Amino acid sequence: MKRSNLNIMARLVKLVRPLRGYMILAVTMGTLGHLCATFIMIFAAYAVLHALGRSAPLSMTWLFVCMVLFAAVRAVLKYAEQGCNHYIAFRLLALIRDHVFKALRRLCPAKLEGRDKGNLISLITSDIELLEVFYAHTISPVCIAVLYTIVMVAFISHYNLKLGILALLSYLAVGIALPLIADRRSGDTGMHVREKAGALSTHVLDSMRGLNEIIQYGYGEERISKMEETTDELLEWQETDRRNAGRNMAAAGVLITLFDILMLASGIFLYWKGEMNFSGILITTAAMMSSFGPVSALAALGTTLQNTFAAGNRVLDILDETPVTPDITGKEKTEFHGAAAENITFVYEDEEVLKDFSLHIEENRITGIIGKSGSGKSTLLKLLMRFWETKQGSVRISDKDINEINTADLRDMEGYMTQETYLFHDTIANNLRIAKPAASDEEIREACRKASIDTFIESLPNGYDTQVGELGDTLSEGEKQRIGLARVFLHDAPFILLDEPTSNLDSLNEGVILKSLKEAGTGRTIVLVSHRPSTMRIADITCSVENGRVS
Repeated sequence: MKRSNLNIMARLVKLVRPLRGYMILAVTMGTLGHLCATFIMIFAAYAVLHALGRSAPLSMTWLFVCMVLFAAVRAVLKYAEQGCNHYIAFRLLALIRDHVFKALRRLCPAKLEGRDKGNLISLITSDIELLEVFYAHTISPVCIAVLYTIVMVAFISHYNLKLGILALLSYLAVGIALPLIADRRSGDTGMHVREKAGALSTHVLDSMRGLNEIIQYGYGEERISKMEETTDELLEWQETDRRNAGRNMAAAGVLITLFDILMLASGIFLYWKGEMNFSGILITTAAMMSSFGPVSALAALGTTLQNTFAAGNRVLDILDETPVTPDITGKEKTEFHGAAAENITFVYEDEEVLKDFSLHIEENRITGIIGKSGSGKSTLLKLLMRFWETKQGSVRISDKDINEINTADLRDMEGYMTQETYLFHDTIANNLRIAKPAASDEEIREACRKASIDTFIESLPNGYDTQVGELGDTLSEGEKQRIGLARVFLHDAPFILLDEPTSNLDSLNEGVILKSLKEAGTGRTIVLVSHRPSTMRIADITCSVENGRVS
């Protein structure tokens, strides 16, 4: 969704509310710090007047003391302001990451299925990191520039109102007009940079995960060529972005120089007309020449904020996206007493996967579902987990519509094993404890015994403390599958959904696992999905699914 920069800015500013005290402190110190820097130049102008024998508000000694004192105070205030701004920025980045991960949790799995993982990684890392520019170098500088402008316009107007108006116009031109023009000229450059960066991350991640296949089939040259093409596109947009920034800064420098000259020329003209004296010319010109620091910082924002707003827009897209199945809370607690699918029709991306599908799942029995790939078996399990919403019909648990059951209760009563077991880069024990964080060592071992993986784990040098590597790369597919099954046993739910639990096992290990499932099925309800007829041996009831219907 494309938002205006003002809308993005307003949304991002709202997040500052918990830290507004620190922001007020940063703005105050920043304004005072810039005034100190400007008045060092003004004191120097007073010293010149003193040296020329003209009247000055302070003696030469006190002018020198004030310059040294203001320089020291300026240094302290600058450091403190930057400290406050960066404290605000990094606290807010942590808060935004928390919001994003909660949003991903809400959207998962329906809204994230099929999305580029590299693009999501780019969003979570570099896009959010770019918001530091906004929080540390935008909000505070804008407020500082406004307050500073008011003070300086008042100071110059004290000498001559016309010069005060000229100063105001010059600040507005450099601090507002120039950034707006630069922003309009930059167009969607920042968004293109972020999109290309995300595309490059996706391509690199895919290449790393498929490295074995790339080497095996000699596909390296094609992948490198595509990577270089994507990199060149990214560099081209980045170069455009840098050129825009360079032009903007050059324009700001030219404008500042012109306004300084105009202030001097205007002062001379007013002196010639008798409307001000020599002291006024010198002080107002010195004040003008030393007062563009805050507004020149705003001038740079016209292009530097392009990337930031583009990143902010991508982050807000995730935060604003509505989940397919929002979490349900506040309902009466539900215990499991059977399940059913009643006249379900489910469509995925215009493809009808299930049509008028009905199935009664009896409590404390093993229901086997067999069928070819793409017949809708896995989709049924996802609907029972409420990962997706049905188009028509209803899914019922304990004779209640699944949309009337608390999500937490549903997760407690269901244990789900997918076709592909995901393992985190951690120990085997910690990967198992995902199913039950408070599980004891004995409970973990018992679950592994049921999954026929305990002997293998104990044969490893570090046993259950063995690191499995990224995505479980140190284990075979069969070993990963049995760890996934051990997770289900450890979760100890009354309703177990198994999607091809023995697809990566040989016939001997399949027999052992099926025996464990039969034994574990006592007092539990199991839905067993497979395309293998041999897996259906333990099922009490078997049904065949074909073209989205029970046949």
